[in-house]
Amino acid sequence: MSTRLRWAVLGPGSIARRFATHLPHSELGELAGVGSRDAGRARAFAEEFDLGADAVIGDYDEVLASDAIDAVYVSTVHTGHAQLAIAALRAGKHVLCEKPLAPNSGTVMAITDAARRSGKVLLEGFMYRFHPQTLRVLEIVASGELGEITHVDASFSFDTGRREGRLFGTDVAGGGILDVGCYPLSLARLVAGAAAGTLAVEPSSLTGSGTLGPTGVDEWATAELVFPSGTTASLRTGVRLTDPQSATITGTRGVLRLEDPWALTDRQVIRVDVVGEEGREIEIEPAHAYALEADALARAVAAGQSEVPELTLAFSHAQAKSLDAWRAQLGLRYPFEADTAAIPTVSGDPLRVRDGAAMPYGEIPGVGKKVSRLVMGCDNQGDLAHASALFDAFFEEGGTTFDSAYIYGGGHHEVLLGQWVANRGVREDVVVIMKGAHTPHCDPESITRQLGESLERQQTDYADLYMMHRDNLDIPVGEFVDVLDEHVRAGRIRAFGGSNWTPERVDEANAYAAANGKQGFSLLSNHFGLAEALDVPWAGCVHATDPASKAWLEERRIPLFPWSSQARGFFTGRARKDDLSDAELVRCYYSDANFERLDRAGSLAAELGVPTTAVALAYVLAQPFPTFPLFGPRSIEEMRSSMTGLSISLTPEQTAWLDLRSDRPA
Repeated sequence: MSTRLRWAVLGPGSIARRFATHLPHSELGELAGVGSRDAGRARAFAEEFDLGADAVIGDYDEVLASDAIDAVYVSTVHTGHAQLAIAALRAGKHVLCEKPLAPNSGTVMAITDAARRSGKVLLEGFMYRFHPQTLRVLEIVASGELGEITHVDASFSFDTGRREGRLFGTDVAGGGILDVGCYPLSLARLVAGAAAGTLAVEPSSLTGSGTLGPTGVDEWATAELVFPSGTTASLRTGVRLTDPQSATITGTRGVLRLEDPWALTDRQVIRVDVVGEEGREIEIEPAHAYALEADALARAVAAGQSEVPELTLAFSHAQAKSLDAWRAQLGLRYPFEADTAAIPTVSGDPLRVRDGAAMPYGEIPGVGKKVSRLVMGCDNQGDLAHASALFDAFFEEGGTTFDSAYIYGGGHHEVLLGQWVANRGVREDVVVIMKGAHTPHCDPESITRQLGESLERQQTDYADLYMMHRDNLDIPVGEFVDVLDEHVRAGRIRAFGGSNWTPERVDEANAYAAANGKQGFSLLSNHFGLAEALDVPWAGCVHATDPASKAWLEERRIPLFPWSSQARGFFTGRARKDDLSDAELVRCYYSDANFERLDRAGSLAAELGVPTTAVALAYVLAQPFPTFPLFGPRSIEEMRSSMTGLSISLTPEQTAWLDLRSDRPA
């Protein structure tokens, strides 16, 4: 690659023209190509900016295939960003993508994951962040000159005059919040971050209101934010109401005012008033903000950095989550985000297991499918976009098995899983665990009723595995076996078991089944992991971390699907002897023996170059009885961190040492 980045524009619209107008002022970049679905538009853009005979001019695929292009500027409509950005990253290009990176946080999560895996730099296009005015503002905030920051007031709003074009289309994620509301939101987060000595801060609460117009998009919206420090923010945005584009930052010692925080077309003035001092004006000379953000990306590339430090991938993901929250306050969900939407993969490519996926598999009698040794818990997905991105990533890594339950999200999580399976057409490729009969509805009649509802929610006619979520000692075990066996014979489930059942009750159930020609329990799902449980987090739960339960599991060799194998974060760094803030963590896991296990896991992790959580997962997988640990990542990044444990194979000696049953192996 040359020392200067050779840029191509993908989507030659009005914003792309601003970028192309500024880029000649870049120190580290030059415009070398343009791509569009419309060949005529691409040629006209090339002629307008006098690109010359060597320029790469064509459709998106042609531009991305060219070795004469190092980086691309994605400036299509919001809904076109994701597919183009991922295609560019996979083609080995660095990407500057206009804001918002995508319409929702689930899609942003998939894009940022693609960037991390590609080794290329991805930057969300908030050009104002790199302008000297913004840099100076954040310096003033960080210096403490204004005192403690108490409030940020920021607005970006205008009146289009007519309800037409992309800003008023729900199919292209129109409206003010995503198009320009993201600016005041990002500034508030950056100011709160500068005050706290970090990049940015997520609000601890966001309350929004506004007006949805006749086309279904937000035409005017406001938001009130509270940050963990107590700093508040008032935001305004819209596309049908003119409001001064301004920002005011208030502290305990003074106020800073900006009359033009976003467009930054001319010489700027920062007005600062501090108690007891004469007010002052800081003049900022004109600058080419689009060139500055292009150079920020180029500097990150030259330095071998994986992202631009001024606006990281984590910043963009958190930004998208706050934008989701703002839209949710107005009840704004685009049609392509509905729970019943036919959402494709974010890349647009067919879903498949990637080459080299390292997922191990096991078998459960009666299922007839590969059961991935790691099981995705389906209780951390708030919407279909997020669920689809996370489930796609798991499937691509070889994950086949998904754990759902009748009570998760009041049934919403089952709906999301079922819609994803239907959208991808993978019902015969995945193993679906359904759970029902949770207290107080733990009885044979509830099993039948809830199973029927779960099947309907998930758009299927059978569960690969079914587990009772709890046991009810007031009901003879044979009544449970009878009803579950009936559903097996009817084809509604293929194998069953219990979650939070004691070894004694499982033995009793299987003895009844054997004596009466019925199918017995084929699996168990109790709490199990490296940390020995002093108690269990929820009423009615059962753990299998004690020596007697481990011996029973090894003797019976019944497959265990352990939940909370990371002990509620005990192995993530949350547990410290001097930190008693998490009462449940303390109650269930704080003991000298468990802290010794934590130290040993950390020591081994350091030797292997993996997170401590990976060693904790490897311990579960290394048991002398079959285990299929459940995990519930909230993001693709968490999923990949957890799956690091699949790369570790512990010896029996290491496993015994981690469990305090032997001295350190040689």
